[in-house]
Amino acid sequence: MAARWEARADLIVVGTGVAGLTAALRARELGLRVLVVTKAAGDDGNTRWAQGGVAVVMEDQHDPGDSVARHIEDTLTAGAGLCDDVAVTTIITDGPQAVARLRERGAVFDAKPDGLLERTREGGHSAFRVVHAGGDATGAEVERALLKATVDGRVPLLENHVAVDAVKTPLGAVGGLLVLDGNGVPGVLTAPAVLLATGGIGQMYQATSNPSVATGDGLALALRAGALAADVEFIQFHPTVLYTGRGARGRCPLVTEAVRGEGAVLIDATGARVMKGVHPLEDLAPRDVVAAAITRHMAAEPGGVDDHVFLDATALHDMASRFPTVYSACVSVGIDPAVDPIPVAPAAHFACGGVVSTVDGRTGVTGLYAIGEVARTGLHGANRLASNSLLEGLVCGTRAAEAVAADLAVGLIAPARAVDPVLPTAPVADRDLLQRVMSRYAAIGRDAEGLDVVGSVLDVSTVDKQLESRELVEDAALTLAARALIAAAQERTESRGCHVRTDHTSRSEAWQRSQLVRLTPTGQPVLADPVLAEGVA
Repeated sequence: MAARWEARADLIVVGTGVAGLTAALRARELGLRVLVVTKAAGDDGNTRWAQGGVAVVMEDQHDPGDSVARHIEDTLTAGAGLCDDVAVTTIITDGPQAVARLRERGAVFDAKPDGLLERTREGGHSAFRVVHAGGDATGAEVERALLKATVDGRVPLLENHVAVDAVKTPLGAVGGLLVLDGNGVPGVLTAPAVLLATGGIGQMYQATSNPSVATGDGLALALRAGALAADVEFIQFHPTVLYTGRGARGRCPLVTEAVRGEGAVLIDATGARVMKGVHPLEDLAPRDVVAAAITRHMAAEPGGVDDHVFLDATALHDMASRFPTVYSACVSVGIDPAVDPIPVAPAAHFACGGVVSTVDGRTGVTGLYAIGEVARTGLHGANRLASNSLLEGLVCGTRAAEAVAADLAVGLIAPARAVDPVLPTAPVADRDLLQRVMSRYAAIGRDAEGLDVVGSVLDVSTVDKQLESRELVEDAALTLAARALIAAAQERTESRGCHVRTDHTSRSEAWQRSQLVRLTPTGQPVLADPVLAEGVA
């Protein structure tokens, strides 16, 4: 099926989260014609669900002894040896200015009577440096401010249009996007620059903190366009989502890490502390440590409970006002956090890897840029430090817009006639089956046998289909992302960060490197030679 309509711009931004909208607004300021595309409504992305806040060391607003250097150190520690030092330093150093710019665009953060911003602490942080809004509704405030600025700045937003495939020029550059509108009618958006800000892949698993739109579309599109991916085996599981009953599916309410930052502790059904003796920071250990410890604890079935533990926040006297989102979610399922420990369990939360890109969003494919959770800049390494994701979106969104403007100005990218596109055909697996096998064999604890099972199930259950609907685009993306993850997870025979191998429990110096993934000419994800990424990120 060929495209039936066309629109043109200088820059197409795919995604309406913190990264995409920040990039669109900055590009507009620089005089570029911008078109923002989202497959759902503008506020349906993952940003609005972020509870904790933005990790940033503000001038004259930090703990005694805290500094940008300490924030960098904490990030590198959490990343377990796989962070890119330059990316970490650049993004965290740019953080205060990025937050200041967000506040200028209308975002309102929680403040003390003296006007200084309130700060909290989350797992892996050595100081109180996480600024927040609405108590535990930071993402919602960030999304509100950016969407309003987009409307006020007259940045066009094309809702209910799913990006299917990159449109290539005869020389192999990306020159636009093939999309489907809400009625499944294909169209072409032509531009010399396409910026992916499509978020993560949480819907690959049965239980996740991610919304239904987090299906890995951008990762799949970039791989098909010839880009490389890296660190895709590192999926961060948030230690504490609200446990609503055995067999919970889809997006589960998040219980922000900041609850533990302000004194709550994890206990099991017998009242014993889960994190005592596990890590020097105990309940504020990095997320990978806490999630793995909970998983091990559940396997021991203390008190006969094998599928959740509890977060005891009864000592927090201002739960309803400090964490209104969490409090409301608990009350909705009959739990009063003031008197009842909150049942919690780990769930898929954040993709630490993604499309290989620089902090300016540039990938190895001319005309294709990637930022936010879909990208792998090297900030997160093997495990993301809490509340660094909103920071990354703010910083890299601004830098990517400036990179596109610079590349246009010097002629590195330019409008060119793209090849007339047709809807692609791709392998598609049944989503329910994919989620079940990924959750069973490729979640927190993995081993060779289980990963082989997932690979075999996907091999025998996928069917090639033309991507003629949003559902098929999403299912094809999940299928490709799952296969890429399995390929990388099978090869990495160690446990590091979010990647926990029960048959290779130690960390190996030989594996202190990222694995790159590319597509074969037949569309299969395979591990690539690291030399291919030289100079890309």
